[in-house]
Amino acid sequence: MMNMIRIALLAALLSAVPAYATDAPAAAPAAAAHTLPPGIAWQQGDVPGAFAKARAENKPVFLYWGAGWCPPCNQVKATIFNQQSFIERSKLFVPVYLDGDSDDAQKWGEHFKVVGYPTMILLRPDGTEITRLPGEVDAERYMQVLAIGLHATHPIKQTLEAALKGGKQLSADEWRLLADYSWDTDESKLVPADKVATTLQTLADYAPAKYASTGLRLRLKAVASAATAKSPVTIDKATALAAVDKVLADAKLARDDFDIVVNYPTDIIAYLSAAHTPERSKLAAAWNAALVKLSDDSTISTSDRLAAVTGRVALAEMDADKGTALPDSLVGDVRSRVAAADRATTNGYERHVVVVAGADALATAGLLDESDKLLLAELSHSHSPYYLMLELAANAKKRGDKAAALDWYEKAYNGSEGTATRLQWGVNYISGVIDLAPTDDARLDKAATSVLGELGSVKNAFYERNTRYLTKLVTRLGEWNKDGTHEATVKHVNSEIGAVCGKLPADDPQRPVCEGLLKPAKGSA
Repeated sequence: MMNMIRIALLAALLSAVPAYATDAPAAAPAAAAHTLPPGIAWQQGDVPGAFAKARAENKPVFLYWGAGWCPPCNQVKATIFNQQSFIERSKLFVPVYLDGDSDDAQKWGEHFKVVGYPTMILLRPDGTEITRLPGEVDAERYMQVLAIGLHATHPIKQTLEAALKGGKQLSADEWRLLADYSWDTDESKLVPADKVATTLQTLADYAPAKYASTGLRLRLKAVASAATAKSPVTIDKATALAAVDKVLADAKLARDDFDIVVNYPTDIIAYLSAAHTPERSKLAAAWNAALVKLSDDSTISTSDRLAAVTGRVALAEMDADKGTALPDSLVGDVRSRVAAADRATTNGYERHVVVVAGADALATAGLLDESDKLLLAELSHSHSPYYLMLELAANAKKRGDKAAALDWYEKAYNGSEGTATRLQWGVNYISGVIDLAPTDDARLDKAATSVLGELGSVKNAFYERNTRYLTKLVTRLGEWNKDGTHEATVKHVNSEIGAVCGKLPADDPQRPVCEGLLKPAKGSA
């Protein structure tokens, strides 16, 4: 009853005040950010202990690297880690959880080459990687891949080497392990980033005809990688298009590869076809039809079904003239599906993902006020409200309300929890100031001083994601000050970084990393 009263009160407040002017409610986390579903004997952050236990029991290690605020991590918790089949199988390995905000997490992240959350790796007791597990598939497929990994004769690196030599001796399971390997989180462990697409294409070429569905998945992953590569990548587009057409025309194949169909529609279409051509229209129509079926498919998660709806909106807008309104039927479909998902989702982990996916669907359809309302109503119930605040900032930015966007960036930073998370959110806030209020040196200086002041007390501050975000910070500052008009502010920020570096012991491997951050900032100023 009290929850209903609280929701009603919040709704009344929101209806009386414009969304962009509403103060964020104080966060009331439902659970600690690091909480995991029960039933699994996680070694919380104790990597050496996990490997010692693995050697003693002759079991592999299952390494999960994640964060409480990360939507895909919450999806994994809601759809995989809470499954009895996974809980039972966890007895066959030693599970260790590395929360990105724990003391040694970023240092271990650098050791294992894990960057994005979530990354899940199966390793032998000696540390050899068996495989990296996919995070975007459903529980059934995940469990199949996990089972294959647990019984793999060779680590994934050897399997890949054999496949690239023709792979004639590889089994169906070994080909399957390659097709379902998490290439998105490989971090150049197996293949340099600029070679992933062509490597996947080669694997698809070599996959035996009797493993046709596996070959198709490899081909789809090849074109998705090429379509999203940072630098231009060339693969055989005719072969890729034939594979895409085949998958889109077959409901079962589209369901088997829903993670690719749902997540890359406009990327792949733009890569394989030219704008305003019959070829593109045909491909977009086929893709839209597949997304309609997937958005109705109750065997995939609610958030993935919402992502399918968002994909339909993106397709509708892809080549449309600026200002062209979306079809009323599509807008209505977005509204009804988001509302239904909101009503039906009660699991705390899943709600975080569904609310974010629903807000994204509404915002993509231009329903910014409705997206705000969904996010604001969730703030006081979310275990990671600061993540939702970034979504509110993005909506305000789209709306053209720079002041509101900056306020949400600031609130998100102030409300964030955990050392690595606060650094990331702080850099996001500073980047927001540079983008939205580039003449407000005082605000930027205050934000940077706060972020760097906290950094001095962070253990292992100059590893993995921390270093990436600090590099982003000094790079953005250099770009901001390229004409020298913000010299005093940049010098002050540099001095703050220098002070942090100076507190590190001379033989600490972090010290040269810290000092190296100053060079691009000075050189760009």
